[in-house]
Amino acid sequence: MKMAAVTFGTEGDTRPIAGLCRALKDAGHDVTLLAAKDTLRSAEKLDVPHAALAGDIRGALLAMAAIVSANTSLNAHAQALARIANDNAAAWMRETLSVTTGCDALIGAGLAAFAGISVAEKLGIPVIGAGMFPLNPTAEFPSPLLPPWKTPGWLNRFSHHLVVHMLWRAFRKATNEARATVLSLPARRKPWTNHPMLYGISPSLLPKPADWPSNAYMCGQWVHPVSNWEPPRRLNEFLAAGDAPIYIGFGSMVGFDRNALFDSIIAAVNGRRALFYPGWSGIQGLQLPNNFLVIDDTPHDWLFPRTSLVMHHGGSGTTHSAARSGIPSIVLPFAGDQAFWAERLRILGVAPEFTSVRQISATALARAMDIAQSTPMRSRAAALGERMHTEDGLASAVNTIEVLLRGEAKFVASGGP
Repeated sequence: MKMAAVTFGTEGDTRPIAGLCRALKDAGHDVTLLAAKDTLRSAEKLDVPHAALAGDIRGALLAMAAIVSANTSLNAHAQALARIANDNAAAWMRETLSVTTGCDALIGAGLAAFAGISVAEKLGIPVIGAGMFPLNPTAEFPSPLLPPWKTPGWLNRFSHHLVVHMLWRAFRKATNEARATVLSLPARRKPWTNHPMLYGISPSLLPKPADWPSNAYMCGQWVHPVSNWEPPRRLNEFLAAGDAPIYIGFGSMVGFDRNALFDSIIAAVNGRRALFYPGWSGIQGLQLPNNFLVIDDTPHDWLFPRTSLVMHHGGSGTTHSAARSGIPSIVLPFAGDQAFWAERLRILGVAPEFTSVRQISATALARAMDIAQSTPMRSRAAALGERMHTEDGLASAVNTIEVLLRGEAKFVASGGP
């Protein structure tokens, strides 16, 4: 079959979708990925056909960080996310329509999902949603996009509907304008909710809620195995020169006080061996002590098993890779669903209680490192990693997509309300 996959977000958003596209290609399907220009490196490495969507994701994240740091309310988060999508809704629909015309199905994810679903509706083809954090409402836990406060259990299901309502209200005007001008489609009053949803989430990290619909699938992590990758000599030499180091990296996160954060980290590490991946942080220019080695983008499934601890931002992909490697985590969440994943790791006993990156201190971080390196936590992390290694999320997702598309008439996108 011929398919298109569309997403817009950070490298952590694009990488699992690129892995899914590669797995679909390996199964004999023709797939093209559309994503933010700065995040297509994973598609290039996996030899997945791809095209860039309009928009500057790095600049958008900086703007979002400024908004969220000044106002942590749910509405502020929704408006910050909507600004990225609303500025590009029409361009995303045009670009997606160009690539998707002639396809048998579309996979939609991330901030570009509404644009992708609208295009599928225009073409009358099946659409399958893809997610790296839970979107279907459930009574078992609150929405991952809520700020990290304690939500009474009886409000859990309501919280998911509230988040969907807030996001749709923020996205609706630009989405409907683009539907009219680009696709000649009528306006929608409500977002789409009936299409199948596939999640690149490990059921060992988050069991599928019992009250989810039958068309929501917890597949397992979407990570493509490393092949033909050789580490740089300096990394090999560093790893061989002593005990397993600590890994420190915050992926695509931007807009935080780099100097204050790293003053705390350096003090807490206290001379222990550490690897640091700058990502999009702009920290490359900082002077780090000799016990730190700055590294380039390195496959997590190769690197993490060679470390003793992973300190990260709590993105879904990094959280899964750390857990699958059998290594404890320390999570310093920035925004979005990161506090949700930090809490999941704490519940499973493989990470200490998290602290926001904006509130961290050297003393608290050193205490968290001691807890993370304790024998009980390391044993639980190893056991979790063993369970996750029995899962094949990509194979599960490919099989599910193939089964779904054999019954495609049931979920072709429609105009609806």
